[in-house]
Amino acid sequence: MFHLESDEISVDSFVPSKKNTPPGTGCFFKDGQRKTDFVLVYVEKKGRVQSSMSQFNAYRKKFITNLIKAGLEKEEEVVEKENNLHYIKLHAPWDVLCYYAEDLSFRAPLQVQPSQNVNWSAEVLQTLKIPNIMEQNVPNQPKSYYTCAFKVSKIDRFLGNQDRQNYFTNNQRSRVIWEILNATVYGKKKKAEIGIARLLEEEIFIGAYPLHDGPFEIPKNSLTHMRLNPRQILCKYWARWGCWHKYQPLDHIREYFGEKIAIYFAWLGFYTAWLHPAAVVGVLVFLFGVFSMSNNMPAKEVCSSGKEFKMCPLCDENIGCQYWYLSDVCMYVKISYLFDHPGTVFYAVFVSFWAVTFLEYWKRKNARLAHHWDVLGFEEEQERPRPEYAAKAKMMEKNPITGIKEPYFPPKERLPRILSGMAIIIIMIVLVLIFIMAVIIYRALISIPLFQNKNLRSNAALIASISAAMVNLMFIMALGKIYEKLALKLTQWEMHRTQTEFEDQLIFKVFLFQFVNFYSSIFYIAFFKGRFVGYPGNYKKFFGLRNEECSNGGCLMELAQQLSVIMIGKQIINNIQEVVVPKLKTYWHQFQVKMGDDFKSQCDNDFSLIQHEGLFQEYLEMVLQFGFITIFVAAFPLAPLFALINNWVEIRLDAQKFVKETRRPVAERAEDIGVWFKILESLSCLAVISNAFLIAFTSEFLPRMLYQYKYEWNLKGYTNFTLAYAPNGTLSQECRYLAFRDREGNYTKFFWQLLVVRLSFVIIFEHVVFSTCHLIDFAVPDVPESLELKIKRERYLAKQALADTEGLITMVNDEDIEPGNLDAVNNQKTTH
Repeated sequence: MFHLESDEISVDSFVPSKKNTPPGTGCFFKDGQRKTDFVLVYVEKKGRVQSSMSQFNAYRKKFITNLIKAGLEKEEEVVEKENNLHYIKLHAPWDVLCYYAEDLSFRAPLQVQPSQNVNWSAEVLQTLKIPNIMEQNVPNQPKSYYTCAFKVSKIDRFLGNQDRQNYFTNNQRSRVIWEILNATVYGKKKKAEIGIARLLEEEIFIGAYPLHDGPFEIPKNSLTHMRLNPRQILCKYWARWGCWHKYQPLDHIREYFGEKIAIYFAWLGFYTAWLHPAAVVGVLVFLFGVFSMSNNMPAKEVCSSGKEFKMCPLCDENIGCQYWYLSDVCMYVKISYLFDHPGTVFYAVFVSFWAVTFLEYWKRKNARLAHHWDVLGFEEEQERPRPEYAAKAKMMEKNPITGIKEPYFPPKERLPRILSGMAIIIIMIVLVLIFIMAVIIYRALISIPLFQNKNLRSNAALIASISAAMVNLMFIMALGKIYEKLALKLTQWEMHRTQTEFEDQLIFKVFLFQFVNFYSSIFYIAFFKGRFVGYPGNYKKFFGLRNEECSNGGCLMELAQQLSVIMIGKQIINNIQEVVVPKLKTYWHQFQVKMGDDFKSQCDNDFSLIQHEGLFQEYLEMVLQFGFITIFVAAFPLAPLFALINNWVEIRLDAQKFVKETRRPVAERAEDIGVWFKILESLSCLAVISNAFLIAFTSEFLPRMLYQYKYEWNLKGYTNFTLAYAPNGTLSQECRYLAFRDREGNYTKFFWQLLVVRLSFVIIFEHVVFSTCHLIDFAVPDVPESLELKIKRERYLAKQALADTEGLITMVNDEDIEPGNLDAVNNQKTTH
């Protein structure tokens, strides 16, 4: 149903009580009547030469004058400290709000409707008579309304039209002012001296934000829950650590922060909930390996071999590397079985289906939320040019759709910029690969002294692998931070017309780089390490060093080590940053402006907080995590469990950051998670291919299966079968090494048979999984039919409500719109 949210017209939205709010404290002007809808802040530093501030003062004066000409009202408040803080409080009067409400297509309520937003899991638990510990009664539940696009000429038909003070929500009022701020000139228009963004960048103003609805602290007195402000409600029922097992109050989040932020938390909560089955199955697969370890015949043969299998040195004899016995690595062979047993094949198939099913059901959830929050089809509307684009565009051209002249930047001038950006991306990716090669060389160099040490020889590969993974993680985090700043500058330079285009290009640049940055070392271990080693007497070399072989437990075990270090290490570092960095930024910010703890107004309290930095980093972190738990899950079945634990923490940290530590962001509308969904779909497809090759070429699953089929079902003698003899005369002593080769170093018949089996497995695995995934996609419609019928019915009722004042409105019957034709529904939805 249509539902009241930040861009719908509010009838009884929360407003701080004028009886309890002293005049001029920040929420209202000094008259106690006009709301403070937005605040601009600048500092007047004492002792500075006046001439150095004259240009800034001129810009500020012209900017504020133009804001007043645009219809806004202002009030200035000066806080005398070591450096004077100036708060320019802005208020949008009724006429301005009505004009922009129609221009920005705000939604207005026509009729109150009973809420029908029922949680499916709550229904299941109720049917099974199981207490629902996730349920919580959050006060001041937002009401649901039938709505239509706001029209000034129809103002008498909308609910609450008599209460002009509270008719528009705080989010709507701030969005109107933000639109004006971004289009207001402060200097010469030809020099692109337009908009609040440039004023903030040049520190002419040091803050621009809408106010929070009061403090977040819960009063200690007997104040009833119904009198808590929206920020306190979110703090008590969402941001507290004690709410980790509760449903998120998504409607409250959307009402306070807008749809874009609410969609992020809805997706994060949905993803976290779906991690539960993946984590449970992963733990069961891991436990299967633990309990069946004692029956692993190859491990038994290795551990009981004694000095039967004398192994060739793991580095050249001339630098002191010694011969060793296979029984020395008994423990590693046992541990490797935990990550390389038949259960991991089942789990790889399970996660492939899980990823596709998760995305299909998110599309259905997203459709319900978009309809419930009244943003279904929102992104199909004509999007305005970005303020930065409008400011820097060189000419004006007529928009072929609207017929209105708009800022225009010629494509011929954009093309060299885009090509230059692509060249820089390629250079940065090459730099990542250079660092990966440096880590490989480091691992090879540090392995030599470890292999030479008799006491450390059995643990040499493990020590080298883990230390190299940690070094690699440091390189990854450092390069990632540098590139993200570079990508932002490149995307700004490329002059993308709309905000959606800008964000999509930025996301593409950063994700492409971070994909290579985070996954390249893992792909190397999974598919390249140990493949081009050669054999005794004919070893392949890289920079004078022998190519790396897999560790004693096999490449899959080393892959699990690398994956766990990078994934878990990244999660720990990010969580520490989310706890520490905001506090450090807050302290530094307060130190810069010489603010004490004696804040008196809401302007002071909000200015002491740090600026909201958007959702880019939050989505990037979760999407990279999704790649870790799907692309390489065959090597590390516990990855979804660690992801689940991280996400429980992540939701609370993000909630606390939004409610307590950052200024209130300007509410933005959004229908879905945008281009991130396409990235998730690509990762799920890549996961199928990656897991097929992991099982076929990195795991020991197929060699063991073929050996069982051809020789011994119980794998007796498999260890000896996999070890080749070094060619005569190549080394000082006879020794064995892991390969399917004969005495001359040629591949055996079994190797070629195994290669055919491996390639066949990859083809069959991919075809079966992709075919089943397409069936799931076909069987699970993106938009439930019940929702389509509800959209038609509600559109009919909305038109019916205005039919008596418009003779031109044609009544719409349910038969007029075919199920599945949402374009027709959306076109009719914006007609009035």
